[in-house]
Amino acid sequence: MAGEDPKELLFLCALQNAVKHGGVPQVGAVIGMVMGAHPELRSRAKEVSAVAKEAIADVAALSPEERVTTLQTRAPEMFAALSEKHEHKKVLPDLEGAENGVVMRFAPNPSGPLHIGHARAAALNDAYIRQYGGRYILRIEDTDPKRVDPEAYEMVVEDLKWLGLAITDTVTQSDRLHLYYVLCTQLIERGGAYVCTCDNEVFKELKNKKTACPCREQSVETNLVLWDRMLTHGFKEGEASVRIKTDLLHPDPAMRDFPAFRILDAPAHPKVIAHVYPLMNFSVVADDHLLGVTHVIRGKDHIANTRRQRYIYDHFGWKVPVYRHYGRMGIEGVVLSTSQMRLGINDGTYSGWDDIHLGTMRALARRGISPEAVKNAMLAIGIGDTDISFSWDNLYAENKKIVDPIANRYFFVPEPVTAKIEGAGPHTAHAMLHPSDAARGTRTLEFTGTVLLPKSEISPDVTMLRLKDLFNVKISWNGDTPTFTYAGDSLADARAAKAHIVQWLPAQATIACTIKTQEGDMSGACEPAVRSELGKVIQFERVGFVKIDAVGDEGIVAYYTHK
Repeated sequence: MAGEDPKELLFLCALQNAVKHGGVPQVGAVIGMVMGAHPELRSRAKEVSAVAKEAIADVAALSPEERVTTLQTRAPEMFAALSEKHEHKKVLPDLEGAENGVVMRFAPNPSGPLHIGHARAAALNDAYIRQYGGRYILRIEDTDPKRVDPEAYEMVVEDLKWLGLAITDTVTQSDRLHLYYVLCTQLIERGGAYVCTCDNEVFKELKNKKTACPCREQSVETNLVLWDRMLTHGFKEGEASVRIKTDLLHPDPAMRDFPAFRILDAPAHPKVIAHVYPLMNFSVVADDHLLGVTHVIRGKDHIANTRRQRYIYDHFGWKVPVYRHYGRMGIEGVVLSTSQMRLGINDGTYSGWDDIHLGTMRALARRGISPEAVKNAMLAIGIGDTDISFSWDNLYAENKKIVDPIANRYFFVPEPVTAKIEGAGPHTAHAMLHPSDAARGTRTLEFTGTVLLPKSEISPDVTMLRLKDLFNVKISWNGDTPTFTYAGDSLADARAAKAHIVQWLPAQATIACTIKTQEGDMSGACEPAVRSELGKVIQFERVGFVKIDAVGDEGIVAYYTHK
């Protein structure tokens, strides 16, 4: 540590805070850090306060990479303190009855690819499987032909493979219709269900009056005959259904004798030829029992379904799984509706299921979001029953933890302006590929007189710039025409002049680059070496992390990930 010089202490504390948290700390926070670590300076409070803003401004003038290297050089013990890992393992609440292992399931509809809303249940189940051991079942629930996209069967599997879930078994419900038919027959024989031929409006009126429909008292034999007639096309769609016997006096009308099977003839199912399909509450109970599911984690919007399903368990005398219902998760900023996505793809609004305006796993992957970041963000949310709003910033923070240590750094110049630098001889910039890993080496950028600079950094009120890893440039103006002049190599001079440190490129050695963001395209130029990063996440210094999506004769296309 550098004695008791207040400015030096303030600078180093602000620098440590900036490296640890990103951004620039508030004055009060830095003063508090200094006073807490050096109480002997409290008698010099006025002096400390007077130089605090100046010290923080010096930190703000540094790039994130320069902050790291400066802290390493000037206060290695403070940098070492940051390098120690103090991460707490995310621990989910214990599950009742899980001591001997669990059997859990993730059960999407094949209506389209998976999106960020699916990730919560998928990740939570996966975490518990890994915690307790057991089986993780992917159950594709496709017994509603109106909600089936034939291409989605493969997309769902691909998305889960990308997420890296510990799936051990995969079943598709349309392959199991015969099992549901057998169980329905058994349930009728037990007196737990009946075939109802009442008009839907008539049944609804009776149900609301807490009155049994005429079909409810039919004999088991009559119900079995009617059930067979349903299966053999003796009824048309809407003419008959199977209902579960419940409590007709239940305060919630939706609980009273709810349907378990219905007839559907259109649209045709892409995998099977069928006339009678189970509704979700029946097929879910059947499969949870047959597959040995021990624990079910799902949203609290399913609480009513849990209550309905208990009637079926009770009729059969089956053991009920342990249920956990988590709160709703509001997600803004992207499109999640499968129908809206499909319409947008068909009319050209979206480029495909991986369009960056969508919330699909494919879109996140294309933007450079890692599956581990998605899972970590969901585990951080947990299984609490409080409704929350999903934070994209939290997801980006999780992703940054993963990509920041491995992403190489490069220069990107948006809206480039050509600038001839007067008075400067040949220079060579040696920019680090990664500020925290010198072993990766450097990129070499040769200056021969003319550079590309960001248009946004050049205006009449700007009189000096620092070209990162190169030298200082003085800017003088004759009306609207700037003149650029070499102003020495001293970084200290640039800081004293409060010059912006900007990315730049040699005019003779660049490649066109377009960064696609959710707000629109950002056109510019980047280092030719970026060609070697196809499919990887890199960081364009002072711009953000991007994933290199395409490399061609016309240039590079990258997708913006986050800051």
